[in-house]
Amino acid sequence: MVIKFSEDLVPLTDLKVNPGRVVMHTTEVHRPVLLTSRGRGVAVVQSVADYEKAQEERDFMRSVGRCRSGGSGSRARGFLRRGQSAAWPEVTPCHGQK
Repeated sequence: MVIKFSEDLVPLTDLKVNPGRVVMHTTEVHRPVLLTSRGRGVAVVQSVADYEKAQEERDFMRSVGRCRSGGSGSRARGFLRRGQSAAWPEVTPCHGQK
């Protein structure tokens, strides 16, 4: 994800004046907005849908990493090796765990 500094940096004063515009921008462009105060980054605003998607991807990658280091019973690795996709609950268990 690339931040476009011309569009995605918003001073806190702009957020106070028109918070709906900032939230709508994050939803439309699917990028987080960096809030600034006195020219320094202080917070990030991101749409809930994009946050949840990123969290699921991080959880999946952690699961794959744990399965890769543990043994040969990884369902997640099997899906990846075959080039298949699956819903997150299908690949969560690894090493014969349920």
